[in-house]
Amino acid sequence: MKASKWKGIMESLLFAAGDEGLTLKQITHVLSIEQKEAEEIIDQLKKEYENKERGITIIEIAGTFQLGTKKEHSSYLKKLVESPHASTLSQAALETLAIIAYKQPITRAEIEEIRGVKTERPLHTLAAKALIKEVGRAEGAGRAILYGTTKEFLDHFGLKDLKELPPLAEKEEDLFNQEEADLFFETFQQQMEE
Repeated sequence: MKASKWKGIMESLLFAAGDEGLTLKQITHVLSIEQKEAEEIIDQLKKEYENKERGITIIEIAGTFQLGTKKEHSSYLKKLVESPHASTLSQAALETLAIIAYKQPITRAEIEEIRGVKTERPLHTLAAKALIKEVGRAEGAGRAILYGTTKEFLDHFGLKDLKELPPLAEKEEDLFNQEEADLFFETFQQQMEE
C-alpha cells in the first residue's frame, strides 16, 4: 500500500481515538504493519503538520500518539471555549448528565448500558464544564472511574442538594413527573445557551 494511503488511515485512526490516543502496538495491530513502518508514517505526518498553514500536530503523551492543536493557535481556541455559543450542551451530554445526576456514583460502562451508546465525548464535555467529576473508583477488575455531579451543577440549577431533583417516573401514571424532569433539563439547556 502507498505511504500516502497509510498516512490517511493513520490520521483517521488518531482522530477516532481522540484524547485516549493510540500506542504503537495498537497502530501496528490495526494496520498489520511493523513498528518501524508505523514510526515512519507518524514521522512523515509530523513533518507535514510542521507546515505553518496546518493547525494540527501529532503529540506523544505517555506512550500514546494523538492529534493535537498547535500552541500558536491557543488564543483562538481559548476564545472558542469562552464563547457563549460554546456553552450549549448536546442532547448526548444532557442525557449523560441526567443519568449521572440520578444514578451517581456511576461508571462510564453503566452510563453506556443505560444510554445504549458510547459516552466518552459527553463525559469529557461535562467534566470540562465542571458539571461532573470523578468521585471514586469502583471495586473489582479495572477499578473503573465513578462519576458524580459537582457543586457547580447544583449552583447552575439553583439546587441545595440532589434531593431537590424532580422524581423520575416509575409507572405510566407518574409520567407527569417525567415531564417535570424533562422541563428541568430543557430549562438547563436554555440557560446554557444564554
